[in-house]
Amino acid sequence: MRSEASFPLKLAAIGGLLFLHLPILLIFLYAFTTEERSFTFPPPGLTTEWFAVAWNRPDIWPALMLSLKVASLSTVLALILGTLIAAAMAGTRFFGREQISLLILLPIALPGVITGISMRSAFSILDIPFSTLTIVLGHATFCIVIVYNNVVARFRRLSGGILEASADLGANSFQTFRHVLLPNLGSALLAGGMLAFALSFDEVIVTTFTAGQQATLPIWMLEELVRPRQRPVTNVVAIVVFIATVLPILIAYFLTRGGSETAGAGK
Repeated sequence: MRSEASFPLKLAAIGGLLFLHLPILLIFLYAFTTEERSFTFPPPGLTTEWFAVAWNRPDIWPALMLSLKVASLSTVLALILGTLIAAAMAGTRFFGREQISLLILLPIALPGVITGISMRSAFSILDIPFSTLTIVLGHATFCIVIVYNNVVARFRRLSGGILEASADLGANSFQTFRHVLLPNLGSALLAGGMLAFALSFDEVIVTTFTAGQQATLPIWMLEELVRPRQRPVTNVVAIVVFIATVLPILIAYFLTRGGSETAGAGK
C-alpha cells in the first residue's frame, strides 16, 4: 500500500526542483529582454529581435555546424563500438570480466577535466594535430559508455535461445543480426544514440582540451560569456542547445522507460 508523502517532503521536493530549473527559466526570460549589455530584474521590456540577430550572426553558424558534425560522428562511432563491446560482455563469461566492465564504465565516472587532460597528453605524445578528429575521439570516450549501458541491458533481457533457434533454422550470422538481434536491440540503440548525441552536442570540458583553435557551439557560448558582445544572443543560443539536448533525452526516456536500458546514462 502506497502512503502519501508528507507536506514537508513535498515542499522540499518543490524547492529542489525550483533550485535546479529556475536558472534555466531565467535563460529563457533574458533571451527576450530589450537590455543588451546588462541583466536587470525584472527586464525593462520584452522583444523577439534577438532571435533575428542570432540568426544573422556569422560566427554562430560555423560553431553550430561543427557541434552537429562532432556529435553525429561521435554517435556513429559510439554505436558501433558500444554495441560490439556490449555483445562481447553480455555473451561471454571469463576471468576478470567484472574488472573489464569497470574499465569500460570508468570514462563516464571520471571528471571531464581528467579525461580532457589525458586525451590532450595522448594526442601530443602521438603527434596528432588537434582537429575535428581529436574532438570526436574525446567525445567518443563517454559516448561509447552511454551506448554500452543501453545495449548491454537489452542483451541481458534477451534469451540466448532465440539466437540458437535462428541458427537451427539455417540463418547465417548476418540474417540472425538483421532479423533477430536488430529488431530486439532497435529501441536500445536508438535511445543510446540519442543520449550520446545530446551529451556530445553540449560537451564543454573535454572539448576545451581537444579542440585546438576550433570552437563548437558550447565553446562559443563560453567565450561569449567571458567577452560578451550581445548578452541576449548568448541566451538565444542557449535555448537552441537546451532544445537540442533535452529532446533526444526525452525521446530516449520514453523509448526505454519500461526497462533498465538507460542505467548510468547521466554524465
